[in-house]
Amino acid sequence: MKTVILVRHGKSSWQYGVSDQDRPLQERGINDAQLVSAEFKRLSKNIDSAYSSPANRALHTCMIFLRTFDYPLEKLNISDQLYDFSGEAVMSFVKQLDDNLNKVVIFGHNYALTNIVNQWGNKAIENVPTSALVQISFDVSSWQVIKNGITEHILIPKRLK
Repeated sequence: MKTVILVRHGKSSWQYGVSDQDRPLQERGINDAQLVSAEFKRLSKNIDSAYSSPANRALHTCMIFLRTFDYPLEKLNISDQLYDFSGEAVMSFVKQLDDNLNKVVIFGHNYALTNIVNQWGNKAIENVPTSALVQISFDVSSWQVIKNGITEHILIPKRLK
């Protein structure tokens, strides 16, 4: 069994004159990430590995989640491949994961995550909102062959308030 947990970065700010990769989280983004990560910790105890886009907003969201999970930040993997907006690079990344890993979390961006959730999961989602989490499991032993999974959790901040 392989499980991928996809988390869209929290609500970010456009008010600073910085590059897209450097945009910070808004206070709402921080609060929503704390809310969703706490709920997910209640539902699911362990992850084997964590991966994040190098963008500031994704990394900050990731750190909030990993601290909530009590997952060591030094074990976090950052990949430029996850700074993707179509989903193709993220799907390729996932299919190259080591088969010794069974449950991974990926912090990334839209529209990549919405495209992946709708391609791999069995529940259609019009849009994965900021700070939302979607968990999809696959009844396979290799990441290379994942395609049609079961959407197990959809955690959306607005629904948790």
